Amino acid sequence: MSAIGARPEPSSTAASPGSSDEELVRRRVEDLLASHPPAVTPATEFLGARFDAGLAWVWFPEGDGGLGLAPDLQGVVERLLHRAGAPDESARNVIGYGMGAPTVATHGTVEQRRRFLRPLFTCEEIWCQLFSEPGAGSDVAGLATRAERDGDEWVVNGQKVWTTLAHTAKWGMLVARTDPDVPKHRGLTYFVVDMQAPGVDVRPLRQMTGDAEFNEVFFTDARVPDANRLDEVGAGWRVATTTLMNERVAIGGGVPGRGSGPIGEAVAAWRQRPGTPARRDRLVQLWAAAEAGRLTNLRARQLRRAGTPGPEGSVSKLMATGLNQHIYELCVDLAGMDGTLSPTGYVMRRPERAGFSDEDPRWSFLRSRANTIEGGTSEIMRNILGERVLGLPGEPRVDKDRPWSEVPRS
Repeated sequence: MSAIGARPEPSSTAASPGSSDEELVRRRVEDLLASHPPAVTPATEFLGARFDAGLAWVWFPEGDGGLGLAPDLQGVVERLLHRAGAPDESARNVIGYGMGAPTVATHGTVEQRRRFLRPLFTCEEIWCQLFSEPGAGSDVAGLATRAERDGDEWVVNGQKVWTTLAHTAKWGMLVARTDPDVPKHRGLTYFVVDMQAPGVDVRPLRQMTGDAEFNEVFFTDARVPDANRLDEVGAGWRVATTTLMNERVAIGGGVPGRGSGPIGEAVAAWRQRPGTPARRDRLVQLWAAAEAGRLTNLRARQLRRAGTPGPEGSVSKLMATGLNQHIYELCVDLAGMDGTLSPTGYVMRRPERAGFSDEDPRWSFLRSRANTIEGGTSEIMRNILGERVLGLPGEPRVDKDRPWSEVPRS
């Protein structure tokens, strides 16, 4: 997810007004809009010009789509471009934007950053994430997909599952086992794999909504150039942690406008069909929880520095995903018997955008059931918060120091 919750509206919060960095960002946006008017500029061309201006991710280094500035200045960029009607294709490449770009920026070589980041941002190349397996979900480090060195290439065999938008992707972020004779976290290596290469087979997984947003992916002697390896051999868990931390922020860390997003849909549903006083109380409680989550994420974004997000991303993910489910449960309850009907008739669809869109709340109710599983289950989020934030003792891990090859598996 991965799958992402309702797309956030640009926040009005920005860096301190009048700062020299903010003035620089504003000038860059003004120049971009003047040279590439959104109304007449194709989306790909506009996004390419935005990347070249350093306005893709302002905290990235210059030349990599950024300006080397504070992350909170991105809010200035998004707000100004949103008002100007600039194209936003992030939902088409949500894995690339939220996880691929920060992973490549953190662990990629200069050549890899130059190769991957710009076409990722323009959505000329869509990305997906290849972590989970039938036998390795919450315990991602227990994965069994193998990559064996063959000269300047790696030969990959195995299976991944729940891969969002793999059917549209050009590149996949793959974690594979390159050394089975060391403990599981130390035997992994991270690759960028061509999803259209021979030996890569993508098959749809149909969800309860009728959509097949997710996929299972089979690798049969698929070859990956060593030039597409991110970081060192055996450093895959470190790189994967960067991806996972950013994934949790992407899922739960958005800062929507006050009263917008899922809670806005619930308020609209209430106005169409006012319910009982008990349901009114539920709506008010959910609105308060949504506002608390929004302000928490806003504070976290203001305090965040450039680099990999810390465990605070698990707070946002835990709060937002459970809240989404409760909000859409209320929407369905307010619809009465109509809430039991499918807005699409469970038609098989292969969407090109991930997560939520402007779908009917009944569809969103079904889709939200995945929220507390994808990107790390709520149980895993609680473990992370307990151990890394509260300092509580960790759960027993009997396989921590045993070679992966010696750990019993079903």
